[in-house]
Amino acid sequence: MFRIVTIEREFGSGGGGIACELARRLGWKLWDQQLTSEIARRAQVPESAVALCDERVDSRLYRLAKAFWRGSYERSMPMANSHAFDTDRMMAMVGEIMSTIAAEGNAVIVGRGSPFFLRERDDTFRVFTYAPHDEKIRRLLAMGKSPAEAEDLVENVDKERIAYIKHYFDADWPVRALYHLMINTVVGDENVIATILNGMKTLEAQTGQAALRGVR
Repeated sequence: MFRIVTIEREFGSGGGGIACELARRLGWKLWDQQLTSEIARRAQVPESAVALCDERVDSRLYRLAKAFWRGSYERSMPMANSHAFDTDRMMAMVGEIMSTIAAEGNAVIVGRGSPFFLRERDDTFRVFTYAPHDEKIRRLLAMGKSPAEAEDLVENVDKERIAYIKHYFDADWPVRALYHLMINTVVGDENVIATILNGMKTLEAQTGQAALRGVR
């Protein structure tokens, strides 16, 4: 029985909105902005600080400086502060929070490496949404982005996600074998949601039938 759905997405494909509606229909908790808020609460930092680290890798210059200060005798320097909030610290916290979410169940989780953190769980249905370039631009324009801003976001955000997944999970994003379903959102959000729900139901039925065959 599936108790968790992870929604990984190309930027602009509408995965966040689809996850929100899916959670509403299932009556489950949505972990998207809520995950950012929980990280900020635990780390005792502003949500804006968490957003700066969200699904991206700290700059190479920062990582080099961090490695330098870790080996330095100048322990009073700010970079050496073990409680400084950066992507490494955030990822450690995300892993802890994912374990808590999984234990509670009835959750729809958006991005943040969730399909990788939960890849060993049989109760997790993993989805990847993508879309053609023009569809992504259309969706972003509908959200109020300017044409130039939409183009820049589509061009660059997924590059950051690719680097993030490579750095923290040593994987080439997206890992197709990781997902139960990869779907083009150009078919419309309603069709995407229906496909996800049908896919979950189908796999649950197959699992139940296999279990029955096993006890005969």
